[in-house]
Amino acid sequence: MLDSLFRLELPPAFSAMRACDSDSCETVRLSSLSFSAWSRGDLTDALRLSDAASQGHPACAGTCIGPATIWHSSLLVRVREPVAAARSLARVEELTAGARDTEGLVAASLVCAGDLALAQGDVAAAVDAVGRGVRKAQQAGLRCLLPDAHTVMALSALRQGNVSVSLEFVDQLRDDALLGRTTDRPGQYAWAAAQLLEVQGGAKSAAHFIVGIITDDQLLLELLASQPAAAAWLVRATRELGDASLAQRVASEASGLATRNSGLRSMTAAASHARGLLEESPERLLSAGESHLDPWAGASAFEDAGNLLADLDRERDRAVEVLERAVDGYTNAGAPRDARRVVSRLRGLGVRRGRYPRYVSQDGVNTGSLTETEAAVAELVSHGFTNSQVGEHLFISGHTVAFHLKKIFRKLNVASRVELTRTWSRLSDAAAEPVSPG
Repeated sequence: MLDSLFRLELPPAFSAMRACDSDSCETVRLSSLSFSAWSRGDLTDALRLSDAASQGHPACAGTCIGPATIWHSSLLVRVREPVAAARSLARVEELTAGARDTEGLVAASLVCAGDLALAQGDVAAAVDAVGRGVRKAQQAGLRCLLPDAHTVMALSALRQGNVSVSLEFVDQLRDDALLGRTTDRPGQYAWAAAQLLEVQGGAKSAAHFIVGIITDDQLLLELLASQPAAAAWLVRATRELGDASLAQRVASEASGLATRNSGLRSMTAAASHARGLLEESPERLLSAGESHLDPWAGASAFEDAGNLLADLDRERDRAVEVLERAVDGYTNAGAPRDARRVVSRLRGLGVRRGRYPRYVSQDGVNTGSLTETEAAVAELVSHGFTNSQVGEHLFISGHTVAFHLKKIFRKLNVASRVELTRTWSRLSDAAAEPVSPG
């Protein structure tokens, strides 16, 4: 009975390991109730129950406290309470210090730490923590932890503008789904794939994922409860698809979730952001930007507000100020591609910035002294993008892309796009070796 409980009603941190020998363990019972509450959208109750579970119980032998603490940490990350999440993860370190047979706890803790780092905008730390977590999970045979790890890796690469690496991890998420591993957070896995497709070809190319998430009650609830930026992203995407009813559904669900969990600032900000987009209200969007605890979501709200203000008479100066905040927010969140998009918008308003955010990182790769823009062009061209598509992604003209491409060919000693693709693939593999499910 206990094994069945772990498989069906508890997250991977519990199901991956034998948490307790007692079928009546109070820590397990509270964690199970927390997981059920979270799945229903009762987030405040879920946090309260997970906190109680993580404190342990007199009748508990103690082996289940670690998984319960990781589960509590994970929920704190989802509602963007980084200080409390870090404190909770520190308790896991104390529990595993000097203990034996703790590979599973350490692996789950590292994956959670990577999720926390990404939520705070520290992409490099996120990739490092998750990479170490995956290696530990593979050593312990805990494949159920891989989907969460692959999601963080996919979103980290996409945040940095590294499309090809993101694609590799999205492909691994697809394999995870086929193997039945994505049972805990399938909405987030689908959202990662949708974001990648949207970057590659706009909302229409991701339409099947977008519609699938929104029309599935459980997928939508799970995603909105775990990613404060998702509601606004989905509203924006559905409006681009021309489906007002889907946009309204997302905004309504986000508002309902915020009402049910009125004490959670992240949910209130997400609902305000989605509603502000739907109503085209700069003031509501500005309020959301100020309230968001997630730096990337906050930057997104400022960008949305700035774009609306830029279209209004006599609001140019205010629009510039807000868009500048969006650039800084994206930069601090480790999202150079998003920052460059806003820089392009500012240039359209006649504003020139003295600094230009990095688009993609190929640290440690001998790229023949390519500039940052040339590296970005090479990355996208190697992924099959045309000059026009590369220009759209980098916010430069197709002619400028062709000019950069000639210099890239010369510096890398290649004569065609096919040769560039092969060369760049080798360079990328040397720089960022994707974690395989082993």
